[in-house]
Amino acid sequence: MDSINRMAIELVDEAIDFADELRVDVYELDSGATVLDFGVNAEGGIEAGLLLSEIETAGLATIQSQMGDVAGAPRPYIEVQTDHPALALLCSQKAGWELAFESGFEGLGSGPARALVAEEDEFHQVEYFDEFDLTVLGVESIELPDDEVAEHVAETAGVEPSGVFLPTYATGSTVGSVTAAARAAELAVFRLFELGYDPRKILSAFGSAPVAPVSYDEGVAMGRTNDALAYGGEVHLTVTEDFDDFDEVPSTAGEEYGTPFEQIFEEADWDFYDIPATVFAPAKVTIDVVNGPTYVHGETDEEILAESFGIQP
Repeated sequence: MDSINRMAIELVDEAIDFADELRVDVYELDSGATVLDFGVNAEGGIEAGLLLSEIETAGLATIQSQMGDVAGAPRPYIEVQTDHPALALLCSQKAGWELAFESGFEGLGSGPARALVAEEDEFHQVEYFDEFDLTVLGVESIELPDDEVAEHVAETAGVEPSGVFLPTYATGSTVGSVTAAARAAELAVFRLFELGYDPRKILSAFGSAPVAPVSYDEGVAMGRTNDALAYGGEVHLTVTEDFDDFDEVPSTAGEEYGTPFEQIFEEADWDFYDIPATVFAPAKVTIDVVNGPTYVHGETDEEILAESFGIQP
């Protein structure tokens, strides 16, 4: 497999070339690093979100939009399909790099830059460690990264600051809603990995989730985007080996709370460590075992989605 950072850089070049059409702003920092504003101050739309999701999956997934509905209301959905789920979803797309600085900047990083560091357990399980002189880290934050952030990423990933590209967006943006909806399959694959299933035995992953209505209130946006996945996300996996715990893959949000995530977060005083990790998963999962049975677990909940999305009858 070629470097996933190299593949992602080709897509970053596309974003830079078509920045005006995508409504994306591009900045070069004093350090030489490049920040791409996909949805902090910029107005990046659905197409920008689709391209950023491709970047975050290192070009190893087919990502597209389609029209579906929630409680009878037409709604855009994002579909993600990959035949390289371990690399595309665990070793690239997963939001596994926490960014926090004394200056007050906070963000969550996802994308192939993580594979240059490769300290998370999934890299050792998959046995993938990337090497490349350019890197991409998608940053979810309400602020644009500065040189301190870029230099930290460069040092940690082992590249020059001029080789760092940081596409950035707020949760409360169109791109934030799109990239969140693109995570249904990733959450299912990660949940299986947490349960002890070897991700290399997952042959393909297909996920779909509705695009949450945009709110510039980050609390509302975090609630809606999690609802889109935990109450509306659907995933199909094809695997090579049976497993006793497939029934534990779907989100337990409905069983444990049965309310929109904004309420769940408020009850936990926005301390995510007080919320069971099992709720952060897609609502419904179908798993085909090659030469074996098909399992269907979980269910979607359109009533909660309608309440969360503010859909009026």
